[in-house]
Amino acid sequence: MSLPQVNLGQPRAPSWRERPGLYARLVRLHRPIGIFLLMWPALWALWIAGAGDPPWEVVLIFVAGVVLMRSAGCSINDFADRDLDGAVARTRERPIAAGLIQPWEAVAVFAVLSLAAFGLVLLLNWQTIALSVVALGLAVIYPFMKRYTYLPQLFLGAAFGWAVPMAFTAITEGVPPVGWLLFAATVLWALIYDTQYAMVDRDDDLKIGIKSTAILFGRHDRLIIALLQVVLLGLLAWVGQLAGLGGWYLGGLGAAAALAVYHQYLIRNQEPEACFEAFLSNNYYGMAVFLGLVADYALG
Repeated sequence: MSLPQVNLGQPRAPSWRERPGLYARLVRLHRPIGIFLLMWPALWALWIAGAGDPPWEVVLIFVAGVVLMRSAGCSINDFADRDLDGAVARTRERPIAAGLIQPWEAVAVFAVLSLAAFGLVLLLNWQTIALSVVALGLAVIYPFMKRYTYLPQLFLGAAFGWAVPMAFTAITEGVPPVGWLLFAATVLWALIYDTQYAMVDRDDDLKIGIKSTAILFGRHDRLIIALLQVVLLGLLAWVGQLAGLGGWYLGGLGAAAALAVYHQYLIRNQEPEACFEAFLSNNYYGMAVFLGLVADYALG
């Protein structure tokens, strides 16, 4: 029996029928954790701004906008990291790094998704439309920050957290102090979970010169994350006080605190797989806070 022939030449270029699947991989539709981490703060803000009863058409616009902008962010991120992803074990199979699509395609996907998101924002008031320009700028700037600062996680937090002032503006036409406090809490939350995420790639990042808070914090990473977790819970409790929330909301914060302790357990040995699990578990952290909000407005 003859052996099968093996093609050792260049890989076949994907057809246009295969490209939609590659674009779905580009925007990480198969890994929706980023959608959830962006969505929870937006929902927190919508529920507080709407006193527990936000207009459902606004909620739907924000949910759709979250999906579009997170996807757009992944596209521009992979364009920015096109020369770096191939050197990192976790990212070397991304479509651009693997040579399956061209960098210009990622820019085109980013542009189309951003325009679609802007079309949704046009359904809201002019104040929210004005704030959306800042959101787009943050989405473009963030992917390049890891080259220049050890705090790119703060820029991610600002990009993810900007949904908070937009949500308040969409409902109340302004951002009250509680809105800016919730924005600060969201930035801090992103600093925590994205540091856990960066701990996964720390060894590779050190080799290729990418900067992150995981590298900045070094051997003190667990301690600093723990301190930030305490401050975050304090900020969220302050948000609840300003918003007049009670026991149900505090119960949600209690569940979030238990999850923070669990995350500390996961990252205790700074093992990449466990750090990634802690990062993913932040979805439940955001959910716990949101369920506490919903319950307090409904039953408190």
